Amino acid sequence: MTDTTATEAQAKPRRRLSFHVIGPLLALVALIVLGASLNSNFLGYGNVTNVLARSAFIGIIAVGMTFVITAGGIDLSVGSMAAFVAGVMILAMNALIPSLGIGVPLVLAGMAVALVTGLLAGSLNGFLVAKVGIEPFIVTLGSMGIYRSLTTWLADGGTLSLDFAARTFYRPVYYDGLFGVAWPIIVFALVAILGEFAMRKAPFGRHCAALGANEQVARYSAVRVDRVRMTTYALLGALVGLATIMYVPRLGSASGSTGVLWELEAIAAVIIGGTVLKGGFGRVWGTVIGVLILSLIDNILNLASIVSPYLNGAIQGVIVIVAVVLQREGKSAD
Repeated sequence: MTDTTATEAQAKPRRRLSFHVIGPLLALVALIVLGASLNSNFLGYGNVTNVLARSAFIGIIAVGMTFVITAGGIDLSVGSMAAFVAGVMILAMNALIPSLGIGVPLVLAGMAVALVTGLLAGSLNGFLVAKVGIEPFIVTLGSMGIYRSLTTWLADGGTLSLDFAARTFYRPVYYDGLFGVAWPIIVFALVAILGEFAMRKAPFGRHCAALGANEQVARYSAVRVDRVRMTTYALLGALVGLATIMYVPRLGSASGSTGVLWELEAIAAVIIGGTVLKGGFGRVWGTVIGVLILSLIDNILNLASIVSPYLNGAIQGVIVIVAVVLQREGKSAD
C-alpha cells in the first residue's frame, strides 16, 4: 500500500506557480509600493476611487476582449465603436426628450440604445469573421475606420453633446455609487466576476479556449465554431455598449476623438494578464490585473510628472511588446 501510494504521488504532476501567473500580481504590488513612495496622496480615497472609476471603461471592454483573443480573434475597432455608440446614444436621448421628458425612462431608453447598438456592431464584426471568412484583423481594422468616420459625420466634424438637463439627471450613474463605491467600479467588478465564471466554469469559456487552440480539433469535438466565434464578438460589442453607458454621464459628449487608443489599452490589459495572444488560453482575473497595472502606471506618471502624459500611449505600446516577448520566452522554457 505504501509503495502504491508513493507511486501515485509521483505520478501526479506537481502544480508549480509560473511567472506568467504571479508576474502580473507582483508587478501590481510593486506599482502600488512605488506610487505610495512617490506621492503621499497616491493611496488616498479620492485618488484610488478616481483611478478605479476611470479604468472601469477599459476594464469592461477588456473582459470581452479576453474571450475574443482566447478564441483566436482580435478586435481593433472597440475604441471607434465606443465613440459611435456614444454618439448614437446621445442623439437618441436628445431626440426622445420631447416625448419622454427628463427622467428615468429617458435614461433607460438611452441605455437600451447603447446596448443594442453595441451588440449589433459586434455581431456584424462576428458575422464577417465567422460566416464570410474574412481575417479578424482586416474586418476590425476596416470597421475601426468606419465607426470613427461615422461618429465624425454624425457630429458634423464637431462634438455631440447631451442636453444639459438630461446630462445633469444622468450624472449620478458615473459620480454616485453604493457604500462609497462608484457605479462604474461596481459594474466592472460584476462583469469581471461573471466573465471569470464563464471562462472557467461554463462550456462557452472552454469552447473559446478549444477554438483558439486548434479550430479543426474543436470542430471534431462538436464545438459549434462559427457560433462561438460570433458570440465572442457580439459579447464584446455588448460590453462596449455597457462601458459607453458608464462613460457618457462623465462628460456628456462624444466626438471623433472619443475612445482613441481604447483598443490598445484593452488588448494590452488582456496580454499583460496572461491571455495568450494567439488564442487557446485566457484569464479574466489576469485581465483585471492588467487593467489595474495600466491605470496605475498612467496615474503614477501623472502624479510624479516623470514623463509627459502625451507619452502614455507609447509606454503602453512598449508594455504590449514586452508582454508578448515574455509569453514567447515562457513557452520556450516550457
